Amino acid sequence: MKSLTLQAPAKVNYRLDVIRRRPDGYHDLRMVMQRVNLCDAITITLTGTPGILVTCGKNGVPDGPGNIAWKAAKALLDLADPGEGAVIDIAKNIPVAAGLGGGSSDAATVLMGMNELLGLGLSEQRLMEIGLTLGADVPFFIFQKPALAEGVGEQLTPMPAMPAAWVLLVNPGVHVSTAWVYRSLQLTNREGLAKLPELFRSMEDVCSILSNDLESVTIPAFPVIAEIREAMLREGAAGAMMSGSGPTVFGLFGDRESAERARTVLTDGTGWFAAVAETI
Repeated sequence: MKSLTLQAPAKVNYRLDVIRRRPDGYHDLRMVMQRVNLCDAITITLTGTPGILVTCGKNGVPDGPGNIAWKAAKALLDLADPGEGAVIDIAKNIPVAAGLGGGSSDAATVLMGMNELLGLGLSEQRLMEIGLTLGADVPFFIFQKPALAEGVGEQLTPMPAMPAAWVLLVNPGVHVSTAWVYRSLQLTNREGLAKLPELFRSMEDVCSILSNDLESVTIPAFPVIAEIREAMLREGAAGAMMSGSGPTVFGLFGDRESAERARTVLTDGTGWFAAVAETI
């Protein structure tokens, strides 16, 4: 049996601008997206018999067709020998429904892994097209570089080189529905989108673009998000913000030791999820 184990990284949004509501109910966005090395481990094994089995054992992660990784596997098995099947084991390290893109990353990783194992030879562009049918963030994880994401997130442009950073991720464990956030967002008439720098020479340049329109919905409903963000800044983060639709907050630090100290202070006695990762 052919098998492959791959790492599926999380992401943070350095910027998330919601431009307009589309007729199809989605929103046109402008996002700056960056991967970090907090990863799920995905093991894909071809079985030689039809069928797909996903194992995870994490609350909130279905093991069958409701799992986006299952759908990714089926999309590529449909292009392969009809007698082939797969077992996919997900060792989950990225919090579920956290604004970190864990599910989308898992799906992207399954697409790339299955493409290799099955010898399909699909191009990155074709994999991204298939990924978009699964979720708007999936193409970004196939793109595998910092990106400006536009449209619903599928129009990807490489960002200029960005300084590396240590990223403190703190998730207070409150449930934030992405659909509810976008449904509740009050769009205002923009004078125009803020111009992004052409060069990022320092972490301060990165921090200068930090902005997330969705905080206007989540913070009034979940003040703990703002409390974590302010605490990160007090503990030395160069910048801090909620990622995606939340509830995870990230802070940018110049070195690991500072990020680890802040993690200890912020999470003492809370039971919150917290991790220190590096940008990749």
